[in-house]
Amino acid sequence: MTEVPQYIKEKKVIRQQYFLRGNAACPGCPIPKELDLLLEVMGKKTVLVVPASCSTVIMGDIHGSPSTVPVVHSAFAAAAAIASGLSRELKIKGDDAKVVVWAGDGATGDIGFATVSGAAERNEDILYVCYDNEAFMNTGIQRSSLTPYGAWTTTTPAGKREFKKPLPFIMMDHKIPYVATASIAYPFDYQAKVRKAKDVQGFRYVHLLSPCPPGWRFDSSLTIEVAKLAVETGIWPLFEVINGEFNLTGISKVLIDKSKRKPVTEYLKLQGRFSKMSENDIKIMQNAVDAMWDYITELVKR
Repeated sequence: MTEVPQYIKEKKVIRQQYFLRGNAACPGCPIPKELDLLLEVMGKKTVLVVPASCSTVIMGDIHGSPSTVPVVHSAFAAAAAIASGLSRELKIKGDDAKVVVWAGDGATGDIGFATVSGAAERNEDILYVCYDNEAFMNTGIQRSSLTPYGAWTTTTPAGKREFKKPLPFIMMDHKIPYVATASIAYPFDYQAKVRKAKDVQGFRYVHLLSPCPPGWRFDSSLTIEVAKLAVETGIWPLFEVINGEFNLTGISKVLIDKSKRKPVTEYLKLQGRFSKMSENDIKIMQNAVDAMWDYITELVKR
């Protein structure tokens, strides 16, 4: 029998917390752990810029914050512009602190997209992380452009009819130095990408799929299972693009073989937001995923 380590017997904390527990996140929300893993890599000399989102609530108020680094709260559309200014000002002062935007899908792909695209086009020296929970969750689960096809939201009661905006690929077309996708189900892959992005000069973009139990209508104990199935079905491919060179990472390397991918129904059936999808809707979604992988196959061959 394996001996129980002394630190467990003594119930000591075995790892420093970079984003503190006891915050205002919903049960099962991955955002605190995603931030904890991010800050473990980025370190104390980090400034977070957070536009209006679930994270604004999680960050607390004047009575206290779980963040161990400075946080700048911004208007929905202004995060990338504020981060650009902060990064330039810190450089003028000779401060090597890193500036990180931590923004949801609505602030990134919809309301704030103009400033995100502008900062990318100027190649501002910032790391932009989009935690994508696929809707405007903190204001009542309204659809965003990154809500997937067929998903229920309060503004798509019969299921969304449009497809999810392919934002990581759009950012790739900005010719920025670093683009990556990540998942909380694969924390080492996620941290490896943040580590690479930290040392790159210029605009770096990491897109993190962030399952939301109340918005996606699944039990809060299933967050990691849902995140894992998103990758295993091929709906959420893990990849990185370094100076234009595209590479699949982790388990996604083998999923380029269609026979290795699980059917999308394995992912859909755990989530109440997809419960109104018809058989034809599911077929349309499966075809869309397969078409995306055809595109990925072409990118890998380049």
